[in-house]
Amino acid sequence: MEEAGSLLVIVDAANVVGSVPDGWWRDRRGAAERLRDRLAADGLPGLPGPVEIVLVVEGAARGVESVPGVRVDPAPGSGDDRMVDLVAEAGRRPVLVVTADRELRRRVTELGAEVAGPRTVRPAPRPD
Repeated sequence: MEEAGSLLVIVDAANVVGSVPDGWWRDRRGAAERLRDRLAADGLPGLPGPVEIVLVVEGAARGVESVPGVRVDPAPGSGDDRMVDLVAEAGRRPVLVVTADRELRRRVTELGAEVAGPRTVRPAPRPD
């Protein structure tokens, strides 16, 4: 776990990979692994200072392993509930939750987290 002052970034893996219709549904685990690897390689552009990235996975993606730079947290049940728990556990630490899920956004902002959309970590594909 990182220092209390560092930014905790919680990424909703299912929501982020589902934000681009690139065939992710054929291989949910592979899609989550590609997102994890992109986060490990690129981090979050524009976020200075120490950042801890937690990728919350659920369902078929639960077997995805952590790598240096990205801790994978397999939700035992609902991914949304796990992300809310992580925000609550952070206490006064700054938290950014990456998701487009409106209900999840409401729940985590009530606990003091900031929110950002999936394009923060997964840009939309360019039209041909």
